[in-house]
Amino acid sequence: MSGTQILSDRPIKTMEDFSEFVGLSRPTVSKYFNDPASVRRKTRDLIEVALKESGFRPNMFAVNLNRRRSNIIGIIIPNSTDPFYMALTRRVELIANTAGFLAFVLSSDGNAELEARAIETLKSMNVAGAVIAPLGIKSHQQTLRTLGETIPLIYVDSPLDETSAFVGTNNRQSFQLIVDYLCRSGEAPCYLGMPGVNTNAGTRETAYVEAMRQLKMDPIVLPVATDAGWDFERFGYEETLRILDEGGFPSKTVLCANDRVAFGAIAAAYHRGLKVGQAPGCDLRIAGHDDHPLSRYACPPITTVAQNYNEIGRLAMDLLFQKLDADAPQGDDVNDRILLDAAIMLRESA
Repeated sequence: MSGTQILSDRPIKTMEDFSEFVGLSRPTVSKYFNDPASVRRKTRDLIEVALKESGFRPNMFAVNLNRRRSNIIGIIIPNSTDPFYMALTRRVELIANTAGFLAFVLSSDGNAELEARAIETLKSMNVAGAVIAPLGIKSHQQTLRTLGETIPLIYVDSPLDETSAFVGTNNRQSFQLIVDYLCRSGEAPCYLGMPGVNTNAGTRETAYVEAMRQLKMDPIVLPVATDAGWDFERFGYEETLRILDEGGFPSKTVLCANDRVAFGAIAAAYHRGLKVGQAPGCDLRIAGHDDHPLSRYACPPITTVAQNYNEIGRLAMDLLFQKLDADAPQGDDVNDRILLDAAIMLRESA
């Protein structure tokens, strides 16, 4: 239910509605919300009584925008060279430019201090709002929450927490899809995770475990290094070499947390003389997640599940513009968390 209340014969949803209800002009009401001390005491008292009676809650993000905000949309990503983030950023920039905003992109390069500096940069630029792919457990979470109290923040790829506005992939659905396929087409998969650089590390592992248990299978989560960073290919390569040299995988099927880990795992298998693929005579099946733009060109091409980065970018900007819109209803009826279903991409690796 939204924060607006029904009074007399119609609900109060916009600043115009409230102005009519209180019997004052829109400029006077806007002036109050910009700076309550700027209007006469009698007018201020009248507006505050009307606010209590109506339960109307103005969109303070829009008030800030109308007052002092620029037309800049901030974007913070963890890796400017990753093709997924590059494609997502291009989509967000195009939509922002079409709407008359300038997109300003900063990369944290997987470094929490650089992320904090990027946040401070956005604050100093007085941006209207921001789309952020946070580092998660290494992020300056309180700094982001403080910024989110003054401008709308939309998180993509991984949420800051369970309540933040977020657009991303439904990991539970995507892992059910890939685990079900792997179990039906061969030996049930063990799970090669990813470094704990953001919340995806935990949610994807949990999604794998749930999917295996739904199929009445025992999940096998491989122990991996916990201190690795964003170099996922190297992580997958080194962890796979270690596992192979210590006796091999407990299953002939390996499901990786993302395609970049799978790139490294496939390279390590090659260097140990193992043939990866679904065809007869192959030693190992390796699958991934995300449909990285280069996954179809790996050797062999990687079976994976696809994130729709174009749709993630579009919906993130839709949600951001909705929060910047003074006339849009604000409250519990606004869907702040959008999870997109993934599609399976069947290729030769599994």
